[in-house]
Amino acid sequence: MSSYFSRLCSSSDVDPNLDAPHSMGTTIIGVTYNGGVVLGADSRTSTGLYVANRASDKITELTDNVYLCRSGSAADSQTVSDYVRHFLDQHAIQLGQPATVKVAANLVRLLSYNNKNMLETGLIIGGWDKYEGGQIFAVPLGGTILQQPFAIGGSGSSYLYGFFDQAWKEGMTKDEAEKFVVKAVSLAIARDGASGGVVRTVTLNSEGVTRNFYPPAALPLWHEELEPVNSYLDVLAAGSPEPMSS
Repeated sequence: MSSYFSRLCSSSDVDPNLDAPHSMGTTIIGVTYNGGVVLGADSRTSTGLYVANRASDKITELTDNVYLCRSGSAADSQTVSDYVRHFLDQHAIQLGQPATVKVAANLVRLLSYNNKNMLETGLIIGGWDKYEGGQIFAVPLGGTILQQPFAIGGSGSSYLYGFFDQAWKEGMTKDEAEKFVVKAVSLAIARDGASGGVVRTVTLNSEGVTRNFYPPAALPLWHEELEPVNSYLDVLAAGSPEPMSS
């Protein structure tokens, strides 16, 4: 019995997914609107093929006016955000005012680029400052920095490029931008196996920061999630059709 138990618990018999690093195959989004920015993300964190956390928060506060969306390795993205938050606090004390969005984004870029051989994370920085208003910066794997009116990242982003090409428009209102982000994340959740859980959003503008939370029941459903209507399966369940009359 003991030999059987030892074989059962040996490392060779343990599923390797249990020892895999925590990763956020994920969907993160940042969009600008007329007056600020809206950041959005799903909440699934995976360990190999297992869901380690279905309600994680992937939108991290860097300063009162700048937030960071994290994807890729959970450990790497958390480490970068912790360092950046520490340096920005020192920066604000020295200057006597909050750091701008561009300063925060460039600090993220500096850490990502200088450690590009060790980090596996893609980041989106969004915020508002009194100099340039709402801004979105993308820092993908490798440490490049791009300022864009919108940015998408994570494994779910490949399902969203066509949707953004068709549905994105400049000058959206705050409510339009919020609905757009929630719709986009829910689309990715429906198609991407590594994205899931709830949808979290953060809105930043001159009035401050607003966080919102959308449980699965509040998200729109898409094609394969809907109940079939007038499908071939309904015809089969109803039995053989009546023969045609001559």
